[in-house]
Amino acid sequence: MKNRLVAKILYEVADLLELEGVEFKPRAYRRAAQAVESCPIPIEDLVAQGRLHELPGVGESIAQKIEEIVRTGKLTLHEELKAKLPVDLYALTQVEGVGPKTAKLLYETLGVRTLEDLERVAKEGRIKEVKGLGPKIEEKILRGLQEARGAEKRELLGYALPLARHICKKLLETGLFQRVEPAGSLRRGKETVGDLDLLAISHRPEEAAQAFARLPEVEEILAQGPKKVSVRLSGGLQADLRIVPEESFGAALQYFTGSKAHNIRLRERAAARGWKLNEYGLFAEDGTVIAGKTEEEIYRALGLSFIPPELREDQGEIQAAEAGALPKLVGFQEILADLHVHTDWSDGKMTLLEVVEEAQARGLRYVAITDHLRFAQAIPGLSPDDLRRQIAEIHRINESLRDFRLLCGVEANIGKDGSVDVPRDLLPELDLVIASVHTHFRLSKKEMTERLVRAVEDEAVDVLGHPTGRLIGERPAYEADWDEVFRRAAKAGTLLEVNANPQRLDLPSDLIRRALDFGVRFILGTDAHAPDHLDFLEYGVLTLRRGWAQTKDVLNTLPVEAFLSARKRGR
Repeated sequence: MKNRLVAKILYEVADLLELEGVEFKPRAYRRAAQAVESCPIPIEDLVAQGRLHELPGVGESIAQKIEEIVRTGKLTLHEELKAKLPVDLYALTQVEGVGPKTAKLLYETLGVRTLEDLERVAKEGRIKEVKGLGPKIEEKILRGLQEARGAEKRELLGYALPLARHICKKLLETGLFQRVEPAGSLRRGKETVGDLDLLAISHRPEEAAQAFARLPEVEEILAQGPKKVSVRLSGGLQADLRIVPEESFGAALQYFTGSKAHNIRLRERAAARGWKLNEYGLFAEDGTVIAGKTEEEIYRALGLSFIPPELREDQGEIQAAEAGALPKLVGFQEILADLHVHTDWSDGKMTLLEVVEEAQARGLRYVAITDHLRFAQAIPGLSPDDLRRQIAEIHRINESLRDFRLLCGVEANIGKDGSVDVPRDLLPELDLVIASVHTHFRLSKKEMTERLVRAVEDEAVDVLGHPTGRLIGERPAYEADWDEVFRRAAKAGTLLEVNANPQRLDLPSDLIRRALDFGVRFILGTDAHAPDHLDFLEYGVLTLRRGWAQTKDVLNTLPVEAFLSARKRGR
């Protein structure tokens, strides 16, 4: 997959054009980059199939540039712009406090070209001396550098999971493997991963290892042995393949899935019984094999219920498994609806009928159309009259459907003061109102808390959308007293969204678990702007599972009439 390479170049073109004072084009390139980065399909496949136009923000001109990047690995326009400003603009602008203009200023005044340069001048205290910056900006950059270093060389779940499955499929097609499975943090559903861990069974391990090393996605072989191969893939991600005996596969899968903290607790539990647990199996003191072929038998032998991979973080799951009190986590097969979808009525790429077709193809039973209401000139949105016409069109389409339904919804904006801009006279005709923050992300903790509380207590609001506002690796969550927000949302009966877009995964899993303690319920939405975005539902389910959410906590598991009755008390 070359999605990350294409997105990186497009992002940097946007920033460089912005520095040249070009209007409108930077936003177009940035929107296209976001679409490519979050697309679950390899971008080279979309190029080959002539389907680039399906991505939101990708018109004919940008499509041609994407094709050039896929074909050559670079873009002429990008190279020309970089020659004028020879810095790693993409890396620098991942640091909070460093936008394109600040990066240019730092280059011109301090010669900053790379993250290493930025870190050096920040630690030397030289940034605060630059006119227009000062000590607060320097402090913010130092904080941002720490966050950027933590996220460096990590890939979004929405990029890594399709890539891992693609590789597993290609390996199985060789006929040399009996089984290939992802492990590591990817299997646990973490929002970002540092590398791909693949486990396999093969009766011809040396040939199988060579087949992995010869995959066209492999850019460099880092290490190669008869049963383990480490490579760097074309997108920069490292992938490790381990070939293990069939009788040890369960032990290896458990061991290499982790987490490290979870595994330490299991080994302690084994040791307390006089046993030894490692990647080869669970062994008695005399070396007799107790378990190893499956994960289930290992957990059973240790006196535990099977612990789903998403819970293996040493956050109370072992105690719950011992007591038989593990939650029955929500499953992907239980999701009947996508409750946050955009169309070409606002800033999406799908027509209403295309939403129906795509959703039905994925086995969904209903979808909420939640186009933006117009709140800013830069973001396409619906006027009240547009919304009336859309509601009428949705009703007309529903009359022709069997066993499927479109819901009439909107995504309204939460103002700086917490007010929600939904037309009150249209509330009786709306099935779902999502209210989200789209501006003013840097309020104080107190101000943001008051803003969110006012929104969740608004009788017109059913759902607080992408509640923390984070964009993983790009924009941190804003500060708020989340316990207070959750308490007030639960009391008001307002739902919280788990936004399944892989750049968001918002609410994050740790806050999902906290919200559950207050009795908050959730909806799941892809925030889809293009057909393939409907596939994001899986990432949202993984996030809900990591937050210990059960079927009863997620309203997407309800039939449509039950959902409409349960969405909010008092509506």
